[in-house]
Amino acid sequence: MNQLPKDPMLLLSVVNTQLRDHFPNFTEFCKFYSVEEDSITAKLRDIDYEYDDVTNQFI
Repeated sequence: MNQLPKDPMLLLSVVNTQLRDHFPNFTEFCKFYSVEEDSITAKLRDIDYEYDDVTNQFI
């Protein structure tokens, strides 16, 4: 069940909110949503965001 937004800015907002509120790390987020980590990171890299495991968010 993948209900993540296609728009990169909306995706960024949803991912960071979910990471902050519900998941200890990005890997667990991707497992829950059944998405490949590379697919999310590529979309967010296109708008100059990278995952930071120390803060558990895309910055």
